[in-house]
Amino acid sequence: MKNEHIEKDSLGKNQHESGAKLDAGKNRVGLVLNDFANALLAVSEVGTGGAQKYTDRGWLDVPQGQDRYTDAMLRHHFAQAKGEDKDPDTKLSHTAHRAWNALAVLELEIRSQT
Repeated sequence: MKNEHIEKDSLGKNQHESGAKLDAGKNRVGLVLNDFANALLAVSEVGTGGAQKYTDRGWLDVPQGQDRYTDAMLRHHFAQAKGEDKDPDTKLSHTAHRAWNALAVLELEIRSQT
């Protein structure tokens, strides 16, 4: 069987050459984790607050989670659109709440496809 995906070094090195790393075309996760460090820390504050209010990872078991977290995301969107910067209950940014809810919806969507 022919290998259709041939791994290559992103700098053009031969795979047997010292210092070669077969990472060409691979997902560069550090671009998100490092470049969005402040935003991800703000989102993690929302997640920490949710875990304290409810349970660790309990959001994964919420019935109709995708719809309910979409609704929560939109509530934060509209509160911010009306001029409210921070959630009155958590005192955290509505933008961070929106991002957390968007990530929850995406995570549930991906998990439902596997």
